[in-house]
Amino acid sequence: MVVRRHFEGRDAMELDTEKLDRAALAILSLTLHDGRRVWKGIDWTITDRLHEKGFVHDPVGRAKSLVLTDEGLAAAKAALKEFFSTT
Repeated sequence: MVVRRHFEGRDAMELDTEKLDRAALAILSLTLHDGRRVWKGIDWTITDRLHEKGFVHDPVGRAKSLVLTDEGLAAAKAALKEFFSTT
């Protein structure tokens, strides 16, 4: 898992980008429309990592939405259940 430093000084913390990406994918899935499209209002470094992992098609472009791959849709459903399900 890759971690990176976030904030500065006393508030500095290491972030688990693997968990961050999975949570972002889960949240993106809440905007699912037109089959596999999700609104792309999320940090570009995250969308780039999701693309590198094969979860979304190329995020570069003028479109305001992303297209999830089959793997991305499955991972989004699993992450949504893991992080946010109450059952």
